[in-house]
Amino acid sequence: MNAAFPRILTLLRKERGVSQKKAAADLQVSQALLSHYEKGIRECGLDFVVRVADYYSVSCDYLLGRTADKSGTMIAVEEIPDADPSIRDNRMQAGGVLPVLNKKMVINSLQVLFDLLQKCNNKALTTEVSNSLIQLTYVLFRQIYSANPRNPKAMFSTEDYIYQTAAIASTARSVANVGQLAAGGKVGEDEGVEAAKLPSILPDDLTAQYPMFATSLLNLLRVAEKELNK
Repeated sequence: MNAAFPRILTLLRKERGVSQKKAAADLQVSQALLSHYEKGIRECGLDFVVRVADYYSVSCDYLLGRTADKSGTMIAVEEIPDADPSIRDNRMQAGGVLPVLNKKMVINSLQVLFDLLQKCNNKALTTEVSNSLIQLTYVLFRQIYSANPRNPKAMFSTEDYIYQTAAIASTARSVANVGQLAAGGKVGEDEGVEAAKLPSILPDDLTAQYPMFATSLLNLLRVAEKELNK
């Protein structure tokens, strides 16, 4: 059975808020057997996978970890929304205006960063930058998520004791590779950026090149260095 199945099976039960005993009865198996399935001790048959999919109203692809969408939809890049309307910039919430400003500052700065990556036209460089951002976001989200003990741990497959160290190490490796590739060096079989494709980034020209985002980027650089120079 797919390695993701035990974790997702557990997560779905805890999301619904039902006991293992009740879920086992509803799924027509013993509690001991369901416990073995959730722990990955035993493998189930396809008929059980289908029963679980029907019981939790999810797709078999989701149960097997083939998609992050419970309906089984495979989302293409062009289908990813620019903004989630369910997340609103509510300045009256706790924290006031600062979270809103910081979010916009980071998002706008990333617009500049990824535009520069597009100009570099180097797949390996884009992959390394993306990985560093993904890993850091993962760690920050998981720390906040895990702070509430009521949130089910089955959300994640990487063990608690290792995820921070592993993610930070992965981030550091990617950052090092970014420097190597951007300078024209090789990382494994991947070639660095050709000197002719390196974008010219003159501070005085940032506003002209990125009129909507330059202010955010310049403020981000200032805030970052203020923190680093403490």
